Amino acid sequence: MSDQIAGTTPEQNGAVLGWYHELSTKERRTFWACFVGWALDAMDVQLYSLVIATLSGLWAISRGDAGLLATATLLASSLGGWLVGILADRYGRVRMLQITILWFSVFTFLCAFANSYGQLFLFRSLQGFGFGGEYAAGAVLIGEIIRDEHRGKGNGIVHSGWAVGWGVAVIAYAILFTCLPETIAWRALFAVGILPAISVFFVRRFVDEPPLFVDAQRRYASGRETRPSFLGIFAPSLLRTTILASLLTIGTQGGYYAIMIWLPTYLKTVRGLTVLSTGGYLAIVIVASFLGYVVSAYLTDILGRRRNFVLFAVCSVFTVMAYMFLPISDSVLFFLGAPLGFFASGIYSGIGAFFNELYPTSVRGSGIGFCFNIGRAIGALFPALVGYISAGMPLGEAIGIFTVAAYGLIILAALLLPETKGRSLAA
Repeated sequence: MSDQIAGTTPEQNGAVLGWYHELSTKERRTFWACFVGWALDAMDVQLYSLVIATLSGLWAISRGDAGLLATATLLASSLGGWLVGILADRYGRVRMLQITILWFSVFTFLCAFANSYGQLFLFRSLQGFGFGGEYAAGAVLIGEIIRDEHRGKGNGIVHSGWAVGWGVAVIAYAILFTCLPETIAWRALFAVGILPAISVFFVRRFVDEPPLFVDAQRRYASGRETRPSFLGIFAPSLLRTTILASLLTIGTQGGYYAIMIWLPTYLKTVRGLTVLSTGGYLAIVIVASFLGYVVSAYLTDILGRRRNFVLFAVCSVFTVMAYMFLPISDSVLFFLGAPLGFFASGIYSGIGAFFNELYPTSVRGSGIGFCFNIGRAIGALFPALVGYISAGMPLGEAIGIFTVAAYGLIILAALLLPETKGRSLAA
């Protein structure tokens, strides 16, 4: 395939979006399918963080129990992510993407009808199973479709869809909680979660399986190669990679969830902000998160995967310490939300491309699914621990302690993993 498709010019190819103009129609359709899927996934996941304060008041839920519910969702997503990654290696990336989007949409919708903590716990756990699976299927799909030189940008900008989905969730929250009483508004907010199911029709019609996956299936079917076990990621040749990649995602997700799950509650209860003010503070975090994803996506192709992780982790440490530990005014806190969202979210951009390049096609889904989601499983403990520990110390300090430790883990893992920038998946 030519590096420059018909209809593009040298000026376009040299522009910021020049890489996008070089993509084929198939690459573009896959890019947008994964972007929209990830954005809608984020919308459904972030809904709970916005109603923690409301449910705590209505159902007398403690911070510990609220954090435990968030943790249960993330633990279920870790199991779903690895299982779907295994199934994506066997039955297809596109097929599993469709199933997982439909799955998490339905169970988010059912949360609107929960009448007790136990029911909500069940529905959110099942929703998490699909949430984790969607990432595993989507990450390997976009990684195998986008050409080598643009893999970092393609994967990273797909991650920016998370900020878009989060923004949609906050807008829906602000509108519904302004127009409806809290007793009804939280149910209406979860009901909005059925909307992602619509995207399944687009994926089914316009997105095809990656040629790398199709070729591998033909070799297995013809008997030329034996289908490897999904446990191949623990073989001696890959074990070190699997361990270090898992540590990297433990830090990435533990730090992110410790901040973002509790941030709305911190702003509303510790800082005493109203619903509309909380939405405004979150807005700057979300906009900055989007920019962080995009800038990091470019930097991971420029600086390399490892340097980009270290840069964003170090900057995250300083930002979180300032946000949570310094005696700053609400106006300063508002503007400090920009670097908070920028660096905490930007770390994610390099993961998709990096993990695709660390594993061969035969176990790529299993590798990405396991490493990303074991990180999520252990990182999922952070919101619960923050909730319980905040009973004996200020919430801001509890958040800060766990996030700083998490970002230190990212730096360590990144320094020990190999650089994969420019690696060909076909090779």
